[in-house]
Amino acid sequence: MADTAAVRSRPLDEVMLAMDVVDTLRHRQTVVAQELEGPERDEALLARLRQIYAAQGIEVSDRILHDGVAALREDRFAYRPPPDDWRIRLARIYVERGRWGKRLLGVVIALAIGVGAYQFAIVAPRDAISAEIERTHAAIGAVAVDEGARLGADTLHARGRAAIAAGDTRTAQATLAELGELQASLERSYSLLVVIGPDVVSGVWRVPDMNVEARNHYLIVEAVDERGGPVALPVRSEETGRIEQVTTFGLRVDEATWNRVAADLEDDGIIQERLVAVKRPGVLEPEYLVETTGGTITRW
Repeated sequence: MADTAAVRSRPLDEVMLAMDVVDTLRHRQTVVAQELEGPERDEALLARLRQIYAAQGIEVSDRILHDGVAALREDRFAYRPPPDDWRIRLARIYVERGRWGKRLLGVVIALAIGVGAYQFAIVAPRDAISAEIERTHAAIGAVAVDEGARLGADTLHARGRAAIAAGDTRTAQATLAELGELQASLERSYSLLVVIGPDVVSGVWRVPDMNVEARNHYLIVEAVDERGGPVALPVRSEETGRIEQVTTFGLRVDEATWNRVAADLEDDGIIQERLVAVKRPGVLEPEYLVETTGGTITRW
């Protein structure tokens, strides 16, 4: 206990000198290797240390030199790293934060860009399509009178929801387009009138390719709204199979109807009964006032 107290009470400059002696010995490995292994090594080593410090103009007492040699042998001033536990690893992470922090920031930015792009390009459009499918289906339900139209809307609605759940945006978009067409057809209202006027053809007939002995008769009609304005309709030509958006087209009627309209026109140049069909909101097909197959043409 007395020795320990004595060591603790020694002046700081003596301790520093002892540490310097140890440091000198460590940097002079050849001296240590030679002097510590030879005979009378302690005295020779002390003598060599005196010469080293004398050459530097530093006066060091023999007691300090002895302490330095003893400290070297005991590794008293040697650095012993702390155990590599979680606290040391945490400290290293903190010290190296500038290096890995930039990498982590880059990863975070890349992830944020990826998530943002996915949200913008995939999730947001899909959610918008889903919301529009629901809105259109509800709108059809509010206007539809035709039970067939309701069932068709329900089928399309189920298909669209299934496509959204499966992430099939293309099918969902196509389904939404069909729902939109169905809604537009249900909400549309118009009348079909036989066209009249100078240089206007009110009716034509065709000889079908499959039966040259027969004739197909068509009244040329126009679709107008309640104010008399033209209404564009999707019309499929039974001659070409193509669907076109037109306001005027040929409606196939029986020969008796065609002859009656022709006679009405020849009588005084005016067709008294021009109205051939009425399309009301909520139904898909117009109500025809003449005998017709519903066949149409778009060119004559």
